[in-house]
Amino acid sequence: MRLFTSVGPNPRVVKMFIAEKGQDIPRVEVDLRGGENRQEPYLKINPAGQTPALELDDGTHLTEILAICEYLDERFPDPPLIGRTPEERARTRMWVRRIDLKVCEPMANGFRFAEGLPLFQSRMRCLPEAADGLKAIARDGLQWMESNFEGPWVVGDRFTLADVLLFGFLDFGGMVGQPLPAELERLQGWMARVRERPSVAASA
Repeated sequence: MRLFTSVGPNPRVVKMFIAEKGQDIPRVEVDLRGGENRQEPYLKINPAGQTPALELDDGTHLTEILAICEYLDERFPDPPLIGRTPEERARTRMWVRRIDLKVCEPMANGFRFAEGLPLFQSRMRCLPEAADGLKAIARDGLQWMESNFEGPWVVGDRFTLADVLLFGFLDFGGMVGQPLPAELERLQGWMARVRERPSVAASA
């Protein structure tokens, strides 16, 4: 296997997931800033022109971070980062979906349409007028998570893909003008616990 990776929160999530699995998968760096991901030959790997992409042993490719992580969790079942039982897997996937919709998507587009506009305006349809509203939606999502957070991890006492996904985007948000609000004390404590994990440094 090979992981086609670059800067940004999406590749970070997969790299951190791989590190949590204790795996060492060779990486191929794609020049996102230079637009390599939007040109051949990379478009043959991922026609959507996005990173990451996982090249499997048979030469085929998986894209989309959740599909890649699901595959890796089945390929390398220990430690389980989605779940061992149908109930555990369903709860993890429920939280992953919530995080994706309430935090990741609005946060990422808030960045693309504002601070990231010079990079993205020639690559995708951008709505600069929507940036502030999207950032506010992401903050609302974090407030909702704070009010529903029981801890110590997103899915209770299991560290899962939900934690990896949320951390990858919150760490990115902190670097692009969307920091985790200080008053969200439960999530601040969670963030500090995640930062202590070796996978954070391994995926940086």
